[in-house]
Amino acid sequence: MPMKALLLAALIATPALAEPVEKVIPVPGFADFIAVDGATVWTTNRGRVEHWSAEKKLAEVPSPRPCGGMSIAHGSLWFADCKEGVVKRVSLHKAKVIASIPTGLANGKEGELNVAAGAGSIWVASDAKGEIKRIDAKTNKVIATIPTEPGAYYLAFGFNALWAVSAKGNLIQRIDPATDSVTKTTPLGKLPGFLAAGEGGVWVQEQGDGTVARIDPATGEVSGRVKVGEVLKYGDIDTGGGKVWLRSTEDQTFVVIDPKTLAIRARVGPLAGSGGLRYAPMGVWTTAHDKHTLSFWADPARIGAKTGE
Repeated sequence: MPMKALLLAALIATPALAEPVEKVIPVPGFADFIAVDGATVWTTNRGRVEHWSAEKKLAEVPSPRPCGGMSIAHGSLWFADCKEGVVKRVSLHKAKVIASIPTGLANGKEGELNVAAGAGSIWVASDAKGEIKRIDAKTNKVIATIPTEPGAYYLAFGFNALWAVSAKGNLIQRIDPATDSVTKTTPLGKLPGFLAAGEGGVWVQEQGDGTVARIDPATGEVSGRVKVGEVLKYGDIDTGGGKVWLRSTEDQTFVVIDPKTLAIRARVGPLAGSGGLRYAPMGVWTTAHDKHTLSFWADPARIGAKTGE
Protein backbone atom coordinates (compact mmCIF):
# COMPACT_ATOMS: atom_id res chain seq x y z
CA MET A 1 0.00 0.00 0.00
CA PRO A 2 1.39 3.47 -0.86
CA MET A 3 2.60 5.60 2.07
CA LYS A 4 -0.17 8.18 1.51
CA ALA A 5 -2.80 5.45 1.75
CA LEU A 6 -1.18 4.04 4.90
CA LEU A 7 -1.28 7.44 6.59
CA LEU A 8 -4.91 7.93 5.60
CA ALA A 9 -5.82 4.48 6.95
CA ALA A 10 -4.06 5.24 10.24
CA LEU A 11 -5.99 8.47 10.66
CA ILE A 12 -9.29 6.73 9.96
CA ALA A 13 -8.45 3.95 12.41
CA THR A 14 -7.73 6.28 15.35
CA PRO A 15 -10.84 8.39 16.00
CA ALA A 16 -10.57 8.12 19.81
CA LEU A 17 -8.97 11.55 20.22
CA ALA A 18 -11.81 13.26 18.35
CA GLU A 19 -14.84 12.02 20.27
CA PRO A 20 -15.14 11.47 24.04
CA VAL A 21 -15.99 7.89 24.95
CA GLU A 22 -18.93 7.33 27.29
CA LYS A 23 -18.91 4.30 29.55
CA VAL A 24 -22.54 3.67 30.55
CA ILE A 25 -23.26 1.95 33.87
CA PRO A 26 -26.88 0.82 34.43
CA VAL A 27 -28.18 2.06 37.79
CA PRO A 28 -31.72 0.94 38.65
CA GLY A 29 -33.96 3.50 40.30
CA PHE A 30 -33.34 7.24 40.10
CA ALA A 31 -29.61 8.01 40.20
CA ASP A 32 -29.29 11.79 40.26
CA PHE A 33 -26.82 13.92 42.25
CA ILE A 34 -23.13 12.93 42.37
CA ALA A 35 -20.23 13.37 44.82
CA VAL A 36 -16.70 12.31 43.83
CA ASP A 37 -14.84 10.02 46.23
CA GLY A 38 -11.40 9.47 44.67
CA ALA A 39 -11.80 7.11 41.71
CA THR A 40 -15.41 6.39 42.68
CA VAL A 41 -18.63 8.32 43.23
CA TRP A 42 -21.68 8.45 45.47
CA THR A 43 -25.12 9.07 43.98
CA THR A 44 -28.53 9.82 45.42
CA ASN A 45 -31.23 7.28 44.57
CA ARG A 46 -34.73 6.38 45.71
CA GLY A 47 -34.58 5.42 49.38
CA ARG A 48 -30.77 5.31 49.52
CA VAL A 49 -27.43 6.77 48.60
CA GLU A 50 -25.12 4.47 46.63
CA HIS A 51 -21.36 4.13 46.18
CA TRP A 52 -20.25 3.21 42.64
CA SER A 53 -17.07 2.53 40.73
CA ALA A 54 -17.02 2.52 36.94
CA GLU A 55 -17.52 -1.25 37.17
CA LYS A 56 -20.08 -1.94 39.88
CA LYS A 57 -21.97 -0.81 42.96
CA LEU A 58 -19.76 -0.91 46.04
CA ALA A 59 -22.20 -0.05 48.83
CA GLU A 60 -25.55 1.51 49.65
CA VAL A 61 -26.87 3.37 52.67
CA PRO A 62 -30.64 3.44 53.24
CA SER A 63 -32.35 6.80 53.83
CA PRO A 64 -36.04 7.70 53.31
CA ARG A 65 -35.55 10.45 50.72
CA PRO A 66 -32.04 11.67 49.86
CA CYS A 67 -32.32 14.93 47.95
CA GLY A 68 -30.16 17.55 46.33
CA GLY A 69 -26.43 17.89 45.85
CA MET A 70 -24.01 16.25 48.27
CA SER A 71 -20.52 17.03 49.57
CA ILE A 72 -17.55 14.94 50.64
CA ALA A 73 -15.47 16.47 53.44
CA HIS A 74 -13.83 15.44 56.71
CA GLY A 75 -13.80 11.77 55.75
CA SER A 76 -17.56 11.72 55.25
CA LEU A 77 -20.39 12.06 52.75
CA TRP A 78 -22.90 14.76 53.70
CA PHE A 79 -26.40 14.82 52.22
CA ALA A 80 -29.90 16.10 52.94
CA ASP A 81 -32.92 13.88 53.50
CA CYS A 82 -36.04 15.77 52.48
CA LYS A 83 -38.46 13.46 54.29
CA GLU A 84 -36.72 13.72 57.64
CA GLY A 85 -35.60 17.36 57.28
CA VAL A 86 -32.04 16.55 58.34
CA VAL A 87 -28.46 16.52 57.10
CA LYS A 88 -26.86 13.09 57.36
CA ARG A 89 -23.20 12.23 57.73
CA VAL A 90 -22.00 8.92 56.28
CA SER A 91 -18.62 7.37 57.07
CA LEU A 92 -16.82 6.78 53.77
CA HIS A 93 -14.91 3.89 55.34
CA LYS A 94 -17.86 2.10 56.93
CA ALA A 95 -20.63 3.19 54.51
CA LYS A 96 -23.02 3.88 57.38
CA VAL A 97 -24.76 6.91 58.86
CA ILE A 98 -22.79 8.23 61.83
CA ALA A 99 -24.78 11.41 62.47
CA SER A 100 -28.18 12.87 61.64
CA ILE A 101 -28.38 16.62 62.27
CA PRO A 102 -31.83 18.29 62.53
CA THR A 103 -31.70 21.45 60.44
CA GLY A 104 -34.98 21.74 58.59
CA LEU A 105 -34.69 21.99 54.81
CA ALA A 106 -35.74 24.67 52.36
CA ASN A 107 -37.40 23.39 49.19
CA GLY A 108 -37.79 19.94 50.65
CA LYS A 109 -40.82 19.20 48.49
CA GLU A 110 -38.93 19.55 45.19
CA GLY A 111 -35.55 18.50 46.56
CA GLU A 112 -33.68 21.08 44.49
CA LEU A 113 -31.08 22.21 47.01
CA ASN A 114 -27.60 21.15 48.07
CA VAL A 115 -25.23 20.67 50.98
CA ALA A 116 -21.96 22.62 50.74
CA ALA A 117 -18.68 22.22 52.64
CA GLY A 118 -16.10 24.85 53.56
CA ALA A 119 -14.40 26.71 56.43
CA GLY A 120 -14.57 23.60 58.63
CA SER A 121 -18.34 23.54 58.28
CA ILE A 122 -21.28 22.08 56.40
CA TRP A 123 -23.92 24.47 55.05
CA VAL A 124 -27.54 23.87 54.04
CA ALA A 125 -30.56 26.02 53.22
CA SER A 126 -32.89 25.31 56.11
CA ASP A 127 -35.95 27.51 55.55
CA ALA A 128 -37.60 28.74 52.34
CA LYS A 129 -38.23 32.11 53.97
CA GLY A 130 -34.47 32.70 53.86
CA GLU A 131 -32.19 30.84 56.24
CA ILE A 132 -28.97 28.82 56.10
CA LYS A 133 -27.77 26.53 58.87
CA ARG A 134 -24.04 26.11 59.56
CA ILE A 135 -22.90 22.78 61.01
CA ASP A 136 -19.57 22.32 62.80
CA ALA A 137 -17.96 19.27 61.15
CA LYS A 138 -16.13 18.38 64.40
CA THR A 139 -19.18 18.31 66.66
CA ASN A 140 -22.04 17.69 64.17
CA LYS A 141 -23.88 20.59 65.84
CA VAL A 142 -25.56 23.63 64.28
CA ILE A 143 -23.42 26.61 65.28
CA ALA A 144 -25.03 29.43 63.31
CA THR A 145 -28.23 30.42 61.52
CA ILE A 146 -27.73 32.95 58.74
CA PRO A 147 -30.62 35.02 57.35
CA THR A 148 -30.75 35.33 53.56
CA GLU A 149 -33.11 36.45 50.86
CA PRO A 150 -36.07 34.05 50.45
CA GLY A 151 -35.55 30.97 48.30
CA ALA A 152 -31.74 30.78 48.63
CA TYR A 153 -31.62 27.00 48.14
CA TYR A 154 -28.47 26.65 46.02
CA LEU A 155 -25.07 26.86 47.71
CA ALA A 156 -21.39 26.63 46.82
CA PHE A 157 -18.27 27.34 48.85
CA GLY A 158 -15.19 28.90 47.26
CA PHE A 159 -12.86 31.90 47.34
CA ASN A 160 -13.21 32.05 51.15
CA ALA A 161 -16.95 32.58 51.00
CA LEU A 162 -20.28 30.79 50.85
CA TRP A 163 -22.37 31.70 47.80
CA ALA A 164 -26.16 31.37 47.94
CA VAL A 165 -28.43 31.63 44.90
CA SER A 166 -32.13 32.43 45.10
CA ALA A 167 -34.24 31.39 42.11
CA LYS A 168 -37.17 33.18 43.68
CA GLY A 169 -35.32 36.50 43.94
CA ASN A 170 -33.10 36.07 40.84
CA LEU A 171 -29.97 36.88 42.82
CA ILE A 172 -26.77 35.60 44.41
CA GLN A 173 -25.47 36.46 47.89
CA ARG A 174 -21.92 36.23 49.23
CA ILE A 175 -21.63 35.15 52.87
CA ASP A 176 -18.51 35.72 54.97
CA PRO A 177 -17.81 32.63 57.14
CA ALA A 178 -15.87 34.81 59.60
CA THR A 179 -18.99 36.79 60.50
CA ASP A 180 -21.82 34.53 59.26
CA SER A 181 -23.34 37.48 57.45
CA VAL A 182 -24.23 38.49 53.88
CA THR A 183 -21.66 40.90 52.46
CA LYS A 184 -22.88 41.24 48.87
CA THR A 185 -26.13 40.78 46.92
CA THR A 186 -26.06 40.70 43.11
CA PRO A 187 -28.98 40.49 40.64
CA LEU A 188 -29.00 37.57 38.20
CA GLY A 189 -31.06 36.45 35.20
CA LYS A 190 -34.22 34.34 35.24
CA LEU A 191 -34.48 31.31 37.52
CA PRO A 192 -30.85 30.96 38.60
CA GLY A 193 -30.07 27.54 40.04
CA PHE A 194 -27.07 25.37 40.77
CA LEU A 195 -23.64 26.95 40.85
CA ALA A 196 -19.96 26.07 41.17
CA ALA A 197 -16.95 27.99 42.47
CA GLY A 198 -13.61 27.52 40.71
CA GLU A 199 -11.54 28.30 37.62
CA GLY A 200 -11.43 31.98 38.51
CA GLY A 201 -15.11 32.58 39.13
CA VAL A 202 -18.43 31.56 40.57
CA TRP A 203 -20.57 30.05 37.81
CA VAL A 204 -24.37 30.10 37.97
CA GLN A 205 -26.95 28.44 35.74
CA GLU A 206 -29.52 31.06 34.72
CA GLN A 207 -32.05 28.40 33.87
CA GLY A 208 -34.80 30.59 32.47
CA ASP A 209 -32.44 32.44 30.12
CA GLY A 210 -30.39 29.47 28.93
CA THR A 211 -27.20 31.19 30.08
CA VAL A 212 -24.33 30.66 32.49
CA ALA A 213 -23.22 33.73 34.43
CA ARG A 214 -19.66 34.25 35.69
CA ILE A 215 -19.37 36.08 39.00
CA ASP A 216 -16.12 37.82 39.91
CA PRO A 217 -15.35 36.46 43.40
CA ALA A 218 -13.55 39.67 44.42
CA THR A 219 -16.34 42.09 43.56
CA GLY A 220 -19.33 39.76 43.62
CA GLU A 221 -20.51 41.26 40.32
CA VAL A 222 -21.40 39.50 37.06
CA SER A 223 -18.29 39.60 34.84
CA GLY A 224 -19.65 37.72 31.81
CA ARG A 225 -22.28 35.40 30.37
CA VAL A 226 -22.42 32.62 27.82
CA LYS A 227 -25.58 31.62 25.96
CA VAL A 228 -25.93 27.82 25.91
CA GLY A 229 -29.52 27.11 24.84
CA GLU A 230 -33.14 28.11 25.27
CA VAL A 231 -33.30 26.88 28.87
CA LEU A 232 -31.04 25.11 31.37
CA LYS A 233 -33.61 23.67 33.74
CA TYR A 234 -32.74 20.82 36.10
CA GLY A 235 -29.13 20.44 35.03
CA ASP A 236 -25.90 20.66 37.02
CA ILE A 237 -22.54 22.45 36.90
CA ASP A 238 -18.95 21.91 38.06
CA THR A 239 -15.44 23.23 37.43
CA GLY A 240 -12.01 21.64 37.05
CA GLY A 241 -9.12 20.98 34.70
CA GLY A 242 -9.25 24.52 33.34
CA LYS A 243 -12.87 24.21 32.22
CA VAL A 244 -16.48 24.72 33.28
CA TRP A 245 -18.65 21.60 32.90
CA LEU A 246 -22.40 22.10 32.43
CA ARG A 247 -24.88 19.22 32.54
CA SER A 248 -27.67 20.39 30.23
CA THR A 249 -31.21 19.29 29.46
CA GLU A 250 -31.32 20.51 25.86
CA ASP A 251 -29.60 19.04 22.80
CA GLN A 252 -26.67 17.25 24.51
CA THR A 253 -25.51 15.57 27.72
CA PHE A 254 -23.05 18.26 28.77
CA VAL A 255 -21.29 21.38 27.54
CA VAL A 256 -17.66 22.44 28.08
CA ILE A 257 -17.04 26.18 28.56
CA ASP A 258 -13.72 28.04 28.47
CA PRO A 259 -13.63 30.03 31.75
CA LYS A 260 -11.46 32.81 30.28
CA THR A 261 -13.05 33.43 26.88
CA LEU A 262 -16.54 32.07 27.72
CA ALA A 263 -16.47 30.15 24.44
CA ILE A 264 -18.30 26.83 24.26
CA ARG A 265 -15.47 24.38 23.62
CA ALA A 266 -17.60 21.25 23.15
CA ARG A 267 -21.11 19.87 23.21
CA VAL A 268 -20.82 16.26 24.29
CA GLY A 269 -23.13 13.25 24.16
CA PRO A 270 -26.75 12.78 23.14
CA LEU A 271 -29.79 14.41 24.73
CA ALA A 272 -30.12 12.54 28.03
CA GLY A 273 -32.82 14.27 30.04
CA SER A 274 -32.04 15.49 33.53
CA GLY A 275 -29.24 14.42 35.85
CA GLY A 276 -26.08 15.38 37.70
CA LEU A 277 -22.44 16.01 36.77
CA ARG A 278 -19.12 16.04 38.60
CA TYR A 279 -15.58 16.54 37.33
CA ALA A 280 -12.61 14.47 38.50
CA PRO A 281 -9.07 14.54 37.03
CA MET A 282 -9.45 11.02 35.66
CA GLY A 283 -12.91 11.52 34.21
CA VAL A 284 -16.26 13.30 34.19
CA TRP A 285 -19.26 11.56 35.75
CA THR A 286 -22.84 12.18 34.65
CA THR A 287 -26.20 10.66 35.53
CA ALA A 288 -29.39 10.42 33.50
CA HIS A 289 -32.10 9.44 35.97
CA ASP A 290 -34.74 9.13 33.22
CA LYS A 291 -32.56 6.49 31.59
CA HIS A 292 -31.41 4.92 34.89
CA THR A 293 -27.73 5.31 34.08
CA LEU A 294 -24.44 6.60 35.47
CA SER A 295 -21.79 7.46 32.86
CA PHE A 296 -18.03 7.91 33.01
CA TRP A 297 -16.23 10.03 30.40
CA ALA A 298 -12.47 9.36 30.56
CA ASP A 299 -9.59 11.75 29.81
CA PRO A 300 -11.27 15.09 30.51
CA ALA A 301 -8.14 16.98 29.46
CA ARG A 302 -8.95 16.07 25.85
CA ILE A 303 -12.65 16.84 26.06
CA GLY A 304 -13.12 20.25 24.48
CA ALA A 305 -9.35 20.65 24.07
CA LYS A 306 -8.07 23.11 21.49
CA THR A 307 -5.84 21.88 18.69
CA GLY A 308 -2.36 21.31 20.02
CA GLU A 309 -3.36 21.10 23.70
